[in-house]
Amino acid sequence: MDELEIELEQIYDAYFRDVYRFVLSLSRNEQVAEEITQETFFKALQQLDRFQRASKISVWLCQIAKNTYFTYLDKQRRLEPEGGQEWADGGSSFEERLVDKADALRLHKLLHSLDEPYKEVFMLRVFGELSFDQIAQIFGRTESWARVTFHRAKHKIRELWREEEA
Repeated sequence: MDELEIELEQIYDAYFRDVYRFVLSLSRNEQVAEEITQETFFKALQQLDRFQRASKISVWLCQIAKNTYFTYLDKQRRLEPEGGQEWADGGSSFEERLVDKADALRLHKLLHSLDEPYKEVFMLRVFGELSFDQIAQIFGRTESWARVTFHRAKHKIRELWREEEA
């Protein structure tokens, strides 16, 4: 692990619960809060070099979370048919939506192209329905590692999915 990944894992461990509770207060949905919190830390990883050390890291993370949540709501409103609020209300998660659709074969093909450990972590979480703690135990890593790896896998799948649609 390089120095930046170690620093992010420490930040993740220290602030995950605070960011999650903040997003949960906005969304009032555990699945949505989990998704947005994961996305927040992924964005923080990408922007860590731009973090202003003079400000509080918790405020910075919550600002990213708030913006991510509002972006999520905007996307859900555009994706849903008239009157459909299933995603905005947290009725189904990204994973459930993929698994429930006829696009399951497409998902499996995309998964097949992923590198390890992303492929296995994603499959254990979505298809094996294992908790992050259980996944961490399998790999001999921390729960934070399992969460971050799962989120990165989802991000990679989304990118591949979009590339195929283009």
